[in-house]
Amino acid sequence: MRSTGLSTLKDKPLSKKQKTRVVREAQVCLRKEPETVLPYLTDFDMHLLREGNQFKLYEKLGAHCIERDGMKGVWFAVWAPNAARVSVIGDFNGWNREATPLLVRQDGSGIWEGFVGHIGHGQSYKYAIRTKQGWELEKADPLGFHSEVPPKSASIVWDLKYEWRDQEWMAKRKERNALNQPMSVYEVHLGSWMRSPDEGNRSLSYAEIADRLIPYVKKMGYTHVEFMPVMAHPFQGSWGYQTIGYFAPASFFGNPQDLMQLIDRMHQSDIGVILDWVPSHFPMDGHGLVEFDGTGLYEHEDDRKGFHPDWKSAIFNYGRVEVLCYLISSAMFWLEQYHADGLRVDGVASMLYLDYSRKEGEWVPNCFGGRENLEAIHFLKRLNESVYGAHPDIIMSAEESTAWTKVSKPTWDGGLGFGLKWNMGWMHDTLVYFSKDGIYRKYHHNQLTFGLLYAFTENFMLSLSHDEVVHGKGSMMRKMPGDDWQKFANLRLLFGYMFGQPGKKLNFMGAEFGQWDEWNYQTSLDWHLLQWAPHQGVQRWMQDLNHMYKNEPALYADDFSHHGFEWIDCGDWEGSVLTFLRKSGNPDDDILVCCNFTPVLREGYAVGVPRPGCWREVLNSDGREYYGSGQGNYGRVWTTGEQANGRPHALRLRLPPLGVVFFKREK
Repeated sequence: MRSTGLSTLKDKPLSKKQKTRVVREAQVCLRKEPETVLPYLTDFDMHLLREGNQFKLYEKLGAHCIERDGMKGVWFAVWAPNAARVSVIGDFNGWNREATPLLVRQDGSGIWEGFVGHIGHGQSYKYAIRTKQGWELEKADPLGFHSEVPPKSASIVWDLKYEWRDQEWMAKRKERNALNQPMSVYEVHLGSWMRSPDEGNRSLSYAEIADRLIPYVKKMGYTHVEFMPVMAHPFQGSWGYQTIGYFAPASFFGNPQDLMQLIDRMHQSDIGVILDWVPSHFPMDGHGLVEFDGTGLYEHEDDRKGFHPDWKSAIFNYGRVEVLCYLISSAMFWLEQYHADGLRVDGVASMLYLDYSRKEGEWVPNCFGGRENLEAIHFLKRLNESVYGAHPDIIMSAEESTAWTKVSKPTWDGGLGFGLKWNMGWMHDTLVYFSKDGIYRKYHHNQLTFGLLYAFTENFMLSLSHDEVVHGKGSMMRKMPGDDWQKFANLRLLFGYMFGQPGKKLNFMGAEFGQWDEWNYQTSLDWHLLQWAPHQGVQRWMQDLNHMYKNEPALYADDFSHHGFEWIDCGDWEGSVLTFLRKSGNPDDDILVCCNFTPVLREGYAVGVPRPGCWREVLNSDGREYYGSGQGNYGRVWTTGEQANGRPHALRLRLPPLGVVFFKREK
């Protein structure tokens, strides 16, 4: 029978002597400062690992520079329970498999460890593993902190010391990430946001990106940036979603400290940083996690549970305590070592269902005969409980595309424990509606209103992400119908409508200035388009939207309750007009949002309002400064003494063609 490593020991009772040692080691660990923790797995560490509670594996496994008996060197430790032999190879021993063997621990854990003297920071290495079948494997370190630039694939011993200067941000992060605060996220792919055309179209480094991205994000008014996966990945065409280094940043752009400095500088500029993180699957590259010791160690060996048919990748075995600890340790690592303000968890739907993208007979039901992946559900709950328990001021966001209930509700309430969930239904319905020509939109009016039936069942983030501008879907601009003027007007209307709706906001790079071409990870965004007024207008509109959004509590303070939203009229399907209020609890903050989804100017349009007086036109997407036609309400409008929409007062408005107008009552 194949050894299953630590999980075979999790139910064995500790002897009295072992219990005493565990307690003593726990007391010592509690007294130690973090920088004094040595990379040795103590009995207490093993106890935590066996019960599935060791979430700082990066302090114990991998490669750590230490001094031992007066000699500087590196302590190596790796989990390979089914290996016949493990050694470390590198330039220091001529990549000789026999030269530097590790010793397996005698506690049944399957962890191999050892000290190698006279090497240190910057040393490339791999683990040479001989399997019990006699195969010879060369593997990168699953807990390596740095790696060679692909196509090279060795890990690199790396000291992660860095002097952070973001203390002010970290002190107020709880407030900035709170659910009653504004959150407008700019999604960025580091390799293609901007490139250097004078140097062979090369990607910018972390440092160069910081110099250019930070002032741009600041000017545009975004509150956060979300980086598509910065974790090490062998193929840039995966955009980072085929992660191979769960503890190492992508070396295409620099070293670990370079990424730390980018995040540090973001924080010093009051910009939050969310990292895309992929615990749903990993690639099949030979130097990675797949069949790490000759067996399905991190993944299920049964392809019906361990192979993802869509992405041709391996699926983690969430039922193994070692894998659970490995993944939660990875999440903790990016939050603690890189000061990430949150993680966006990719592919949650694929984790929740055993039959995801599978036909009948291609999947294995759970122990109750159902399609739910009980181990993955347990993992996600433990993940969120653990990271929020340690860092209550961060944000965990789920990309979950189904109707799974309570994704963003606490685990004690039966939820998965995420802070936010991407609203994929809103995204789909909205983009389908906007693809229709104005004269046909009245037949699809329900696609705009349906989302409010479930808008407050989760803590939703409205996302127009990279997934919507690839694989032939076209750019956001290309999705818009009509002639060029109408396309620009529609795009501004889309963004304005989005910012008026309840939920946090996310937009992918390039859409904010109306890029025509579909996103290509191999080239820069088309920044040259900003020499033309229509593109300048879209960019300025997004900039003004962001700044208005941050300054108006009604647009963000009560996103996840029906108290923050009130329809004025959702039934004018014939005119394709929507009017609604956003509220914060203070009537003086109320924002009236009026959307005209047709290219027809509507004069004298009656809109009921709760209070009389003068209502100021805060923003108008048809303003000439945005390359609009300049139709509007001359800055303000007064109630008429009429009643409309069941309200005691009314405004007579000019609703611009394909436009959205925001109003606020003047005191």
